[in-house]
Amino acid sequence: MAFVSYLTLLGLLIVYLKNNPKNSFVSFHIRQSLGLWLTFFILGKTVGNFDSWWITLSFWAFFMVLIFYGISSALTGKTIAVPLVDKFYQNIFKNLH
Repeated sequence: MAFVSYLTLLGLLIVYLKNNPKNSFVSFHIRQSLGLWLTFFILGKTVGNFDSWWITLSFWAFFMVLIFYGISSALTGKTIAVPLVDKFYQNIFKNLH
C-alpha cells in the first residue's frame, strides 16, 4: 500500500482511506507522498510561469527522481525520508494516520 501512495493523488487518497488499522510504515509513506505532491503542485505553478523547456524538463526530472526514491524506499520496506522534504512534511502531517 505504501507504494501505491506515490503513484497519483488518487492512489494517495485510496491508501489513506484503506490504512485501517493504522500502519506506521504506510502512514510514513502517506505523509511523504502528500508532501511530494504538494511540493509538485506549488512549485509546478511557479515553474509554469517561466516558459522555458529547460526549466520545465529539469523540474520534471527532479520530481521524478524524488518520487522514484520514495517508491524504492517503500518497496524495500524502509522508512527512509525523501531528501529536501523529509522531516519537514513528517512534522507538518504528523496528525495524519
